[in-house]
Amino acid sequence: MSLDSPPVGRRERNKQAKLERIIAAASELFAAHGVDDVTTQQIAERADIGTGTLFLYAKTKGELLLLVQNAAYADALARGTAAADATPDVLDAVMAIVRPVVECNRTQIDNGRTYLREMVFGDPEEPRHREALEIVAQTEEAVAAVLRRDTRIGGDDAVTLARVVSAVQFLTMAASLNVGATIEEILRDVRGQIAAILPH
Repeated sequence: MSLDSPPVGRRERNKQAKLERIIAAASELFAAHGVDDVTTQQIAERADIGTGTLFLYAKTKGELLLLVQNAAYADALARGTAAADATPDVLDAVMAIVRPVVECNRTQIDNGRTYLREMVFGDPEEPRHREALEIVAQTEEAVAAVLRRDTRIGGDDAVTLARVVSAVQFLTMAASLNVGATIEEILRDVRGQIAAILPH
């Protein structure tokens, strides 16, 4: 009896190819112009599909942005977690997780702020929003694991502090006051806030 997966049918291959074209088109257009200045019609034309077909994959531009950005945020988290594993100091290790996420968010500032807004206020039942919220949960788990290295921080406290770190990070990135801030300025601000809540 073969353990090989059954071959993927033509219909599934076509759906996957369309999805890849949509992601590529949305990525290029959002990076070049920002999510607010791109229409769904432009994305559909670039992906060589009809607008109706596009809406089968994502109902709004916000969902399209989540579709595009979730993979980038998941990759940022993976890089941050790997860096944290190699960083002995607790605060430095937390910042090792935070840094690539902030860098990902600031690649295109308007897109980054829109992504955060969509993630927080979007429909949690929609698959792209659920995926974004799962990335946040994984980030908090990674931060909690680092915080548990400090013997003064118990398991429940580590989870609570990780949620506070998440809130600090996202609010600092999303704040209108920080639109013109550099990555290093954002990181310095986040680090100062996190240092204030950790045991001294």
